[in-house]
Amino acid sequence: MTHATRLPQRITALLVYGRLPLVFGGMLCAVDVMWNRDPVVYTIGVVLLFVSMTFDLVDGWFAARYYPHPQMAQMADRILDKLIYSIIFPLVAVGCMWRLHYVVSDPKRTELLHAVLVLFLAVTVLVRDNFAHFMRAVALRADQELEYREFTRVRTIVAAPVGALLYAFVFYIPNGPPSLTYQWLSQLGEAPLGTLFFIEILFFIINFASIAGYIRKYGQLCLNELCLGNERLRRRILAFFPNALTVMNAMMGLLAVFFAYQDRLREASLFLVGAALFDKLDGAVARRLGLTEPLPGDEGRPKTLSVGGLLDDISDAVSFCIAPAWMFYFLVSDMRDPLVQSLPYTWAAAAYAIGGILRLVYFTLDKHPIPGCFKGMPTPAAALLVVGPMVVLNRAVLQDSPLQGFWGAVCFAFMIATPVLMNLYPVRYLHIGRFMSRHPWFGRGAILMLVSAFTPYYGYIFLFFMLLYAISPLVTSRIDPNDAARETRTKAAGAHR
Repeated sequence: MTHATRLPQRITALLVYGRLPLVFGGMLCAVDVMWNRDPVVYTIGVVLLFVSMTFDLVDGWFAARYYPHPQMAQMADRILDKLIYSIIFPLVAVGCMWRLHYVVSDPKRTELLHAVLVLFLAVTVLVRDNFAHFMRAVALRADQELEYREFTRVRTIVAAPVGALLYAFVFYIPNGPPSLTYQWLSQLGEAPLGTLFFIEILFFIINFASIAGYIRKYGQLCLNELCLGNERLRRRILAFFPNALTVMNAMMGLLAVFFAYQDRLREASLFLVGAALFDKLDGAVARRLGLTEPLPGDEGRPKTLSVGGLLDDISDAVSFCIAPAWMFYFLVSDMRDPLVQSLPYTWAAAAYAIGGILRLVYFTLDKHPIPGCFKGMPTPAAALLVVGPMVVLNRAVLQDSPLQGFWGAVCFAFMIATPVLMNLYPVRYLHIGRFMSRHPWFGRGAILMLVSAFTPYYGYIFLFFMLLYAISPLVTSRIDPNDAARETRTKAAGAHR
């Protein structure tokens, strides 16, 4: 083996195994910062973390190309990832509490909430890593070859930058030396809490998606060992996953209220979009896992109230009925426009919440649904419809626009009209999920709508898309319910085959 061949292998070994000493050095720097508050040591710690992050992004490519035993490099990379994340995320959780006590002179509720969120994030990362290790062990016991290039690798790629960002924010020492490096680090140390909340919640979702990826690959093997043919026990275990998505639906609604309280309607609307996505996924996952079908021998028994169905109704009420009403009240009650203040906006918010809950009750009790359509506007669409003009109004208020009175009246009109549309049961609204499956162009348009969140026109584009859905009865009125029912039965028969 020539020197030219050994050099890339040595570089690869340095990249693979050199991350742990760098992160350990960052931990020692963090301890010194908490003890002495030295900005120079803080700078060294951040640099060590960012160098480790760079190693993590490129070591896989070097290992696949130059390392003589790439499988060994992959195993070492996974073990080191587990060790590194077991250090960095508990460290930043402790650092958040230290920051509240020693750095922030007058901590607010949002800063305390951020510290609690980082603590939950650290627990989630550790749970995900141990869960992935357990599922891989089950696969090895079943003599199934492990897949190293899975989608869950995204979590590992994102974890290193998130850990470094949180480290730079948590251990930041104000009034450091006047150097260009520290000025750049101060931008990370003084990052807005709203931006950090958004990144951390996105990282939460990626972790749960990674867990779901392992379950999809190796979950059947694990269930076969745990349940030993007991179908009822198997369903109880599987029910955890759609129920977890349902809880995430409610969490997205609560976060939307929180961001609306901070006058960040743009982020609040995105969280409601996330709530609607989780509302769609929990039912799809339950059907995919076969949880909606009766157990063998229970086909003739009447359906009883299930925990999953009750949890879904409560989550929908929180995210799509109560949350938009609170968001409207927070936004309008602080306005000084005389036209808006003369409107009974408290009664409008209450009417929307009550109308949405009545819509959910009807949807639960309805024994004759129309396949492919909804009787009355569904609550997720209604929530997004009323939030659209709120985003525009919030921007007008922040810019002190003379149109804020007009948009306030528009929001009030939507809050009054939407409960009527939700409970107008003879009118059929499009099932947006199935429509997007049949017409991919509409899904691409929805992606463009989300991309527009980074532009000043997001509120108008959001409102335009929801108004398109509001006139969908013009399309659904031409659909024959019998044809839709036959199509649904055909697809169900094909899925069972």
